[in-house]
Amino acid sequence: MTKTIAVAGKGGVGKTTATALFIRYLVEQGARAVLAVDADPSSNLHMLLGVPLEGTVGDTREEMLQEVQASLVQGGAAMGLAAGMTKADYLDYHIRTLISEGDHVDLIAMGRPEGPGCYCAVNHNLREVIDAVGGAYQYVVIDNEAGLEHLSRRTTRDVDAMFIVSDPTPRGLITAERVVELRDEVAVNIKNTWLVLNRVVGAIPDSLLARIEKIGVPLLGDIPYDEALIALEMEGGTIMDLPLDAPSYQAVAAMAGRALKGG
Repeated sequence: MTKTIAVAGKGGVGKTTATALFIRYLVEQGARAVLAVDADPSSNLHMLLGVPLEGTVGDTREEMLQEVQASLVQGGAAMGLAAGMTKADYLDYHIRTLISEGDHVDLIAMGRPEGPGCYCAVNHNLREVIDAVGGAYQYVVIDNEAGLEHLSRRTTRDVDAMFIVSDPTPRGLITAERVVELRDEVAVNIKNTWLVLNRVVGAIPDSLLARIEKIGVPLLGDIPYDEALIALEMEGGTIMDLPLDAPSYQAVAAMAGRALKGG
């Protein structure tokens, strides 16, 4: 059965790097098939994973909506579909061609957010296709934006674990608190949620720990500021190049081991 992991947090806190580190942990643990879903419009998870970006779901969604609208203008004429092909079949074919295959993990990028127009029918088909694609993997790991738009559109199945990433600042924790509020609003069953602090230097101040307690989700742990990780990112390396004894990886491995125990 597929296990779904979601990572969320505001831009600039290292959320995508944390996502890549969690994926590295799964690979090191022998995960047979991992699908990374880049749901952040900036779409740069592929760089850390060393996987080429073939295109985005957002582009396919826009193209399909334009074709649907054009067919309506033409009085309902077929939107260029092959005989016997449904809109769901069309999406399924094009989305599967967007999956980038890597040595350790496959990736699909959601891309740009929705533009003007009605996406209800398109998103309904999209949800079914993404669920079908993800079902072929042992793990699906989603790099979400802070607003949780990907989850709120219900384009995923239940989430087994959500990691909310924040930097060790009051401003970062305000966004983390908002993510918790949004979690309770989306129509997705999220079984477990944890807070993860990133780029921590030294001990976490008591004032910050007091604020964390008010957020309403447990602090799973922290990822220390890691010179090896910073150097790797600056040099354009992938997360698979990071030494296993790097402090950042060791911290994530310990946290993931506790959070995903038994699974």
